Amino acid sequence: MSDTEVAEAEQPSPNAATITAESSNLSPDEIERLTENIVGALKTVYDPEIPVDIYELGLIYKVDLDDNRNITIDMTLTAPGCPVAGEMPIWVENAVASVEGVQDVKVNMVFDPPWDQSRMSEEAMVALNWW
Repeated sequence: MSDTEVAEAEQPSPNAATITAESSNLSPDEIERLTENIVGALKTVYDPEIPVDIYELGLIYKVDLDDNRNITIDMTLTAPGCPVAGEMPIWVENAVASVEGVQDVKVNMVFDPPWDQSRMSEEAMVALNWW
């Protein structure tokens, strides 16, 4: 494989949140476990108007895990005027806070870049018959 092919193969899907762990205190196995469980928790939160979870919709932009197991999440909405704009961050916070080992969860609502359908995973497109 050429360097270009390797770089292309390592590119995340458009909806994949950037998950970072700037931790020297946690083992790689613990970071991996927390990451998998956080993604699993995010996938339990659904936009009530769209029958797809917010992770597959591409609404989660970034998840940061610090040395103390505090989580900061940058997320967006499908539209700034979404009727659950005030509630959805609380749903996300509660879902991620339920992950064993997580301490504090902070959810930031961001609108840059704006969400569009290109951030959806193939799974989300199939669920919505957008092929």
